[in-house]
Amino acid sequence: MPALFPASCSTAARDWVAGAIATIEADFNRSADTHLIPFPMPGHPGIDVYLKDESSHPTGSLKHRLARSLFLYALANGWLQEGTTVIEASSGSTAVSEAYFARLLGLPFIAVMPTCTSPEKIAAIEFQGARCHLVDDPGAINAESARLARELGGHFMDQFTYAERATDWRANNNIAESIFKQMAQEPHPVPHWIICGAGTGGTSATLGRYVRYRRNDTRVLCVDPEHSVFYDYYRGCVEGRPDCGRVLAVGSGIEGIGRPRVEASFIPQCVDAMVKVPDALSLAAMRHVSARLGRRVGGSTGTNFVGVLEAARRMREAGLAGSIVTILCDSGDRYAHSYYSPAWYAQQGIDIERADAIIAAAVRGDALAGVSLAQMRPGCLD
Repeated sequence: MPALFPASCSTAARDWVAGAIATIEADFNRSADTHLIPFPMPGHPGIDVYLKDESSHPTGSLKHRLARSLFLYALANGWLQEGTTVIEASSGSTAVSEAYFARLLGLPFIAVMPTCTSPEKIAAIEFQGARCHLVDDPGAINAESARLARELGGHFMDQFTYAERATDWRANNNIAESIFKQMAQEPHPVPHWIICGAGTGGTSATLGRYVRYRRNDTRVLCVDPEHSVFYDYYRGCVEGRPDCGRVLAVGSGIEGIGRPRVEASFIPQCVDAMVKVPDALSLAAMRHVSARLGRRVGGSTGTNFVGVLEAARRMREAGLAGSIVTILCDSGDRYAHSYYSPAWYAQQGIDIERADAIIAAAVRGDALAGVSLAQMRPGCLD
């Protein structure tokens, strides 16, 4: 008879994991889907724009989906047990959402984040009973998270590695499936473009995989903020010279998206085109969307909207009609001390009036007099 090795965990441990998964699934069952909001653009006739409002999740952002997937992935893999300290490297929103799920399961949670993270996000994390561990160097939060996990015997959730694989991209109400179900009764039910940012790369991977799996003609446009490596890495991949070793000395000025280094969860082959957006235009677009909706949105939504304007302009110039969907990532209430503070703009030296004028002209469909909203790769947004 072959030797029988003892079980890797006790019956009680397996029972705790089963109960934890049931708790997360019950929480999901209590939650409604997020809204898909039409966003009229009279300057671009024949092109219908929609915002997928992820700010309506219980933790207020797109990262709620990711946090749920990461916890289920870790539980199914046997990485979490009763009493395990959960640690995450996050600029804010992922940590807010993961802190929510950790509290749901009664697990300690530590968020490792840059010292420049908005005080509103820090307060939201601490509200969930979690602890914030601040690091001066944004590029060091992963290494610091891994160190804490070793010292405490905890688990480093590592969103930047596992985001693209933790989400079930075929179904299970991921964001792509939700978008297509909600678009079913619209004049152009299959979007010409879906536009998203890259923080971990998990959302762009999910969208790109889903549209290929469902054999849709939709293409995925990924927007990257000014201080981030994803666009340059993607450009190198398109041109046959990928360089995943580049590291920036500064972090992204748009919280939640952009990274100083290429992350494992960013899959360039899942993206059909990329744009790089100056921070000033991201924030001007954020203000425009906020004014049109009558409520504040975050900076990453502004970056997404610049992608919408570029895609819409290219479609219009090519004589194409159709729909564009992008993501309203989170509420602007988390950025009262930065993106919605006149003093902050003065400190950053950002020319608000010029940026607002450029966005207003693009929304109207006016020629931009040689001003480009964004750098593009591969230049085929038609």
